[in-house]
Amino acid sequence: MAAPRIAVIGVGLIGGSIALAARERVGADVVGYDSSAPALAAALERGALDRAAPTIAEAVSDRDVVFVAVPVGMISQAVGAALAAAPPECVVSDVGSTKRTIVADHDDPRFVGGHPLAGAETSGVEHARADLFEGATWYLTPAATTSGVPYERLYRLLRQLGARPTAIDADTHDTILATVSHLPHAFANVLVSQAAHALSAEDERLPATGPSFRDATRVAGASSAIWTDIYISNRVVLAAQVEEAIERLGRFRDALVAGDEDAVTAWNDAAAIDRRRLLEAQFAAGPLVELRASVPNRPGVIAQLALELGRSGVNITDMALYPAPDMSDGVVALWIAGEKEARRAHDLVRRLGFPVTVA
Repeated sequence: MAAPRIAVIGVGLIGGSIALAARERVGADVVGYDSSAPALAAALERGALDRAAPTIAEAVSDRDVVFVAVPVGMISQAVGAALAAAPPECVVSDVGSTKRTIVADHDDPRFVGGHPLAGAETSGVEHARADLFEGATWYLTPAATTSGVPYERLYRLLRQLGARPTAIDADTHDTILATVSHLPHAFANVLVSQAAHALSAEDERLPATGPSFRDATRVAGASSAIWTDIYISNRVVLAAQVEEAIERLGRFRDALVAGDEDAVTAWNDAAAIDRRRLLEAQFAAGPLVELRASVPNRPGVIAQLALELGRSGVNITDMALYPAPDMSDGVVALWIAGEKEARRAHDLVRRLGFPVTVA
């Protein structure tokens, strides 16, 4: 099988890491484009790219897969430029941490929105790593117009890069990320500013902080070049999450003011239970079970399957497409971890109206 031909638009930490992982893990031929000439030069020096292109159109003209890894505010325009110049069989994806607007802007069947849950406090291709996505969830947000072949090609490539691709709809993605990523960043900013104001005095050095504070504020002051776009692009959902957080803090404040030990204990114990549930949800164990579903060859059918399983918490460990000779229909093979989860997946696929068997 020929090595994949990949283009990376934007060669910072994420784009550079995709390029390094693709070259090292699958022997890909990688072309890069960036509006910053120094960033392109650094990516070439790091060995992340085989060559640099002067424009997006030239970068994507003969590629199999394109990753758009520019700041959130620039993604939609860059995706449009890539789709306009990419070959008919090329799949185009992005890595933005907000998805609703980007997915709504592009109904091309070759486009699959994406977002890897990976990164670091550092930025720039000089900090890129080929193992950055090892074991990381990589959200995919296919739309009703997304074609199955590009989706499957992207899914399998992400598995080869070490990631765990998971389908999710764009609205749910933005709500989840507002809760588990964007809000924590906002809290970290509040905590460091409050601590600095409370603990400092004129001409005095700030006192040492403990590990709990350092852990809670690790992401404070993250790059504004990235995070201003993220906050603004997801402002409606994030503002609602801020309001809910204020209400929860208000109830805790009221319990403190009242000296209500029972309420404070219940609040703390509930958090411990919720944390344990969240951690347990990260690990799915059990043998792999292969399901085979017969599906028609129409746009969106793979997205429909993947999204339905994703909404129900069933993780697809791997997948493959086997089209019929006349391309009128085909079989989708799904590998699910754990017999219980496989039974759930079997029932869900059957309820969607697709014949399904255990291989």
